[in-house]
Amino acid sequence: MRSDTMKKGIERAPHRSLFKAMGYTDDEINRPIIGIANSFNEIIPGHIHLRQIVDAVKAGIRLAGGTPVEFGGIGICDGIAMNHIGMRYSLASRELIADSVEVMAQAHPFDGLVVVPSCDKITPGMIMAILRLNIPSIVITGGPMLTGNWHGRKVNLISVFEGIGEVRSGKMTEEELCQLEDEACPTCGSCAGMFTANSMNCLSEAIGLSLPGNGTIPAVSAKRIRLAKITGKRIVEMVSEGLCPRDICTEKAFRNAIAVDMALGCSTNTVLHVPAIAHEAGVPLDLDLFNEMSERTPHLCNLIPAGPHSLQDLHLAGGIQAVLSELDGKGLIERDCITVTGKTVGENIEGVQVADRDVIRPCDDPYHKEGGIAILHGSLAPDGAVVKQSAVAPEMLRHEGPARVFDSEKEAYDAILAGKIEKGDVIVIRYEGPKGGPGMPEMLSPTSAIVGMGLGKYVALITDGRFSGGTQGAAIGHCSPEAAEGGPIAFVREGDKILIDIPQKRLDLLVDEEELKRRQEAWTPPEPRIKTGYLARYARSVSSGAKGAILED
Repeated sequence: MRSDTMKKGIERAPHRSLFKAMGYTDDEINRPIIGIANSFNEIIPGHIHLRQIVDAVKAGIRLAGGTPVEFGGIGICDGIAMNHIGMRYSLASRELIADSVEVMAQAHPFDGLVVVPSCDKITPGMIMAILRLNIPSIVITGGPMLTGNWHGRKVNLISVFEGIGEVRSGKMTEEELCQLEDEACPTCGSCAGMFTANSMNCLSEAIGLSLPGNGTIPAVSAKRIRLAKITGKRIVEMVSEGLCPRDICTEKAFRNAIAVDMALGCSTNTVLHVPAIAHEAGVPLDLDLFNEMSERTPHLCNLIPAGPHSLQDLHLAGGIQAVLSELDGKGLIERDCITVTGKTVGENIEGVQVADRDVIRPCDDPYHKEGGIAILHGSLAPDGAVVKQSAVAPEMLRHEGPARVFDSEKEAYDAILAGKIEKGDVIVIRYEGPKGGPGMPEMLSPTSAIVGMGLGKYVALITDGRFSGGTQGAAIGHCSPEAAEGGPIAFVREGDKILIDIPQKRLDLLVDEEELKRRQEAWTPPEPRIKTGYLARYARSVSSGAKGAILED
């Protein structure tokens, strides 16, 4: 066993002595030792209940004859970090999370690993770590929050963000916003809707790193506790079998994950995280694969925020396995990929049927013929930009309008709330990319304000930063190269015409090349916003959003 490195032989008597200082018996030390990375904390609703999940995982490990060893991990709540300096640390935390799991599992050579994340950067960070380590590992997340109910309609965190714009535009009173605030997030769990956390939790199941049900079983369901126990039992079996993450995360498995991504209409942040995960797996993954899979894969699920259905609705309709089964019926799934069950995708979905055709549409009658995400290229984004096309109003799929240019998110947000944005405008927020932000902050506040003020069908927003999975509308992020690296977005001026053509996958700045060249020659990069500490080091090493914002040597 791998753990023999720290526990076997006379030379390891001091090591065993330290285990015994914590109360471990000889029997426990001699069994397979399974590390559990628990990202529990008291600042994220998706993590507040993870002690209970981890206790169930431990029970399963012990039932199967293993010894669980728990350690902690950090996590940022994107909602609480939103629209202030905290958001600059969110994406950057993904690398710290991956590094910390690697450090713990190498310093203490566990035989297997169970990672227990739940929210936005924690799930991809931990998945990156297990692929880097490549020891038997399995993912069990905390599960989605239930939706709230306010005056008979489903509400969630995004409803509150949009409520700010509604108050400013006179559509809602401050008292009503306070009532909404009380009802929007009624339980623990990752925020209700196909936002980034639930997107990545569903994709962990689609790619085969977690057991069936992981992506959609509600956080408050006893079924998730049972799943956690089964996960604990299964990891001990995987240690005996020698089944490791890189056996699972092959090129075909990534195609399956991206197909499910398109069918669900997942967060645009998956275009950052999936390539970063593939990088750790040693699998080349070109950004254009997202367009290839989008053109082949219909959008089957109209989930919050773009549509009416919740993660609980998706679970009751059959969950991720039912989505895989539906796609498989049209030959869109690689059936022979192995998963943590020890079986192939094809074996896992044998006999699985869709239980609710309103929630999971047939491939022959989809919500949209193409998948939820599109990668745009053009003179404004030579290396690409990303949009959740399934959440764009039909009126905005093709749009030409004047640029309203802002060099920070705050400037743009203040202008929106002050009523300075008009129908037809194209808001450009720059110097918010991985290097320029630094940290590529999410722009949920501006996009929610646009929707809340009734401009969602008339205004576009383009940024070298990124958007929350809760964003809807013509919100185009990851514009690459970013402004801080001298990308074309740095040379846009107030009033320039910008052409957005999502069906043709185009994003163009309608300024002639000679003028752009003059602007480029006159441009100088701005001083870094943050010059010390982790974010300064991060900004020096982080790659383009087009490469998944991975750290480069």
